[in-house]
Amino acid sequence: MTTQETMTPRAAWMLILAASTILMITMGARLTTGLFLSPINTSTGLGIATISFAMAVAQLMWGASQPVFGAIADKYGPARVIVIGGVMLAVGTAATPFMSSEWGLLLSMGILSAAGAGAGSFSILIGATAQRLPAERRAFASGFINAGGSFGQFVFAPLMQAIIASAGWVIAMLTMAATTLLTIPLALGMRKKPAVPLTSSPSAAPVAPVAQGISLSEQLRQAMRDRSYLCLHLGFFTCGFHIAFLVTHLPQEVALCGLSAGVSATALALIGLFNIAGSLAAGALANRYRMKSLLAFIYGSRALIIVAYLLAPKTALTFYLFAGALGFTWLATVPPTAGLVGKLFGMRYLATLFGMTLLSHQIGGFFGAWLGGLSFVRFGDYTWMWYADILLAVAAALINLPIREAPVARPGLAAAKG
Repeated sequence: MTTQETMTPRAAWMLILAASTILMITMGARLTTGLFLSPINTSTGLGIATISFAMAVAQLMWGASQPVFGAIADKYGPARVIVIGGVMLAVGTAATPFMSSEWGLLLSMGILSAAGAGAGSFSILIGATAQRLPAERRAFASGFINAGGSFGQFVFAPLMQAIIASAGWVIAMLTMAATTLLTIPLALGMRKKPAVPLTSSPSAAPVAPVAQGISLSEQLRQAMRDRSYLCLHLGFFTCGFHIAFLVTHLPQEVALCGLSAGVSATALALIGLFNIAGSLAAGALANRYRMKSLLAFIYGSRALIIVAYLLAPKTALTFYLFAGALGFTWLATVPPTAGLVGKLFGMRYLATLFGMTLLSHQIGGFFGAWLGGLSFVRFGDYTWMWYADILLAVAAALINLPIREAPVARPGLAAAKG
């Protein structure tokens, strides 16, 4: 038997920082594509609808690629997946300026770039760190890594806009492509198999034991029959619906209220900034409170925030307060959701199982962005979307309450123990 080294506190922090930086880069590349919509249209003449469709396909591809890459990471290790993803993201981003057809954009932006970003996203990075850290530090690590994604939005959006304004969109996109290659050396620290984690405290929450010999297909069948896991999917679907609707349509909502584009830009920046604090807070609170209660609180608070927004006068200050409050809950759902998946099924296939929940998140995101546009065309505003958002948030809060936080019983393991 090979003896593994015990992970030191310094090594744990280096691992967390590397994962957070990788997510900062991949999410920064993914969340700045909207800045290129108008320049690409001007350059190619393909039309806003065609380019938007390529970006919509990218939303689905980002979600669909994560359980696939998660399964590969669970079998062969996360380092290879992140390296492959970094190359795909760089190639797809660098190729986009040279694409002049709809199919070319679908290949570069909709498939290569999006799948590459998915290979270096939440499920792979949180899964890789969770396998190497003690139970009581996993939720905090998830929050810290999640905050890295928000910091990427906060850093790269103004940076890319500045380069577009000064040197043009082609140089900006090539710069982004070169930056994504930095994920490759950052992934090298994840090449080794998980070390023996730092000793867990006696009070750490129980985690599902590893059932020797259980295959990925068996684990997936077990998970898809588990009510708690399905409840997590439904809640995360709502989260994706909400986030995509806001990211896509908040600027138009601001314009409908007679306010300038600067207000919408500031509001979006505030969402990213406040989500850093929200992600860190969620990661810390998940160690002290039931994760299902934390999720129910986050979803319920979103419903109250939207109600407050609808009742408030539509001023710039209202949008800034609305953005800050929502930003605090924006992706704060990620640490407790990932933590619950780990508690239910253990760490062995966390990247795959959490990746499946992220796919549900992105399916919700597709409908949030798409139905928001249909609502605006049909009614001239987003009133009915806000009402749907409130109902879905309340439903998500209630859906999370019956989740069982105890590890799922594994018949094969129980028989072995007997």
